[in-house]
Amino acid sequence: MNLLRALTFVLLLLLAPVAYAELKVANVFGDHMVLQQEMPIRVWGWAAPGASVQVDLTDYQNAAVFKTRTGDDGKWSVKLPSRKANGKTLQMLVVSGEEKIKFDDILVGEVWICSGQSNMEWRVAQVANGQKEVAAADHPMIRSFNIPKHVKQNEPQQDAQEADWMVCSPDTIGGFSAVGYFFGRALNAELGVPIGLVGTNWGGQRIEPFTPPVGFEQVPQLADYVADLKQSKYKGGATQIYNGMVAGLTPLSVRGAIWYQGESNAGDGLRYNYLKEALVKGWRSVFQNEELSFYWVQLADYGRGHSGQPAGGGWGPVREGQRRALRVPNTGMAVILDIGAEKDIHPKNKQDVGQRLSLWALANNYDKDVVPSGPLYASHKIEGNRVRITFDYVGSGLMIADKGGEYYLDPVSETPDVDITEFSVQDKDGNWHWAKAMIDDDTVVVWSDEVAEPQNLRYAYDSNPRVNLYNKEGLPASPFTTVD
Repeated sequence: MNLLRALTFVLLLLLAPVAYAELKVANVFGDHMVLQQEMPIRVWGWAAPGASVQVDLTDYQNAAVFKTRTGDDGKWSVKLPSRKANGKTLQMLVVSGEEKIKFDDILVGEVWICSGQSNMEWRVAQVANGQKEVAAADHPMIRSFNIPKHVKQNEPQQDAQEADWMVCSPDTIGGFSAVGYFFGRALNAELGVPIGLVGTNWGGQRIEPFTPPVGFEQVPQLADYVADLKQSKYKGGATQIYNGMVAGLTPLSVRGAIWYQGESNAGDGLRYNYLKEALVKGWRSVFQNEELSFYWVQLADYGRGHSGQPAGGGWGPVREGQRRALRVPNTGMAVILDIGAEKDIHPKNKQDVGQRLSLWALANNYDKDVVPSGPLYASHKIEGNRVRITFDYVGSGLMIADKGGEYYLDPVSETPDVDITEFSVQDKDGNWHWAKAMIDDDTVVVWSDEVAEPQNLRYAYDSNPRVNLYNKEGLPASPFTTVD
């Protein structure tokens, strides 16, 4: 028996390196990829333990050569110096060890992750005028990498699922995220630099499965998730999509992420605020970038009809949770309450969604002189029986607009031709009443003849409200409530 154990031990020692004997680069690296500019270029992979690995990155003017060795686990990584986007193709990225791996046609530019559930997964070919959009998609400086859906995992996977980087063309873009593509197209047109888009989406999913454990740990209000994960309960599938479809991308250098999700968490209401905070902080940790930008889409108008109740309900609370999560620095939210479809949870207008997300990136990341959002509630002041509201992102001024911003009016009296809709006020007994509202310079004054002492107010706090408050840039105001 002792001899058998000894032979088994020797055999295991001989076989142990085999799993790592072949030189491998993480699957997110490949021909046609885009590397993030102005950040350290992290490259990693695996080989035999203790093996020597050399990484060469060569373009028309510069060459970077770095050497390293794998650890006992067979993993290696290097951090190449940052480079500036110039629109020129890098000749190659070469990784050498016992073998040699070469990647061609690599660009340096801006890299964004596109993630969420089905409205982010929704493909270019499925949108309004989809065939025309696909036919016109000749943008060789836009590259996409779409991670296949993977089995949900209880432990982080060390590598992403195999996929290819695609050069944007009518032959390749039809199956990629429409919101991601229209976002990237807007950035490429404005910045003139290569854009890399990494899709990692799964329809019908909650936010918790996309969140790494470290995210939950940074939000005290989510201690219940931390406790469950420690006991391997995986509450609501928490972390499992991250483990299967995101962990293998880290620590790739990226500028930021765009996110479209919330329908599956609609019942969480205001708590979505903390769930979003956990996602953002968690991704910033695992991507090793505390400045990682994170821009999300507020849920669109949806539902057959309107509740007609001044207290609101439906998707109002979860939209408020999405709005309140903007307290996390370096985040933004595209309001799309005017371009949804009451009978379709997958509205076909994804062009405006991607464009509105791009405004946040252009303003915050690329110093462009654009207004990134419609009016966002900033504060309010009670003045007798009236409430005066101030907003961020008023832009050129407030206006009343038809749904979609097709026309506007500047009301200068308390009886404009068109009323501002969807405001309600709360009286001292806690009851809600529909309210009147008027624009006063860059503020809105709200009141109800039935309420002498207003306590709180709400705007568009329903699943499918009839909104018409915009800024003159044509962007709608976000729903909100002042109830703490």
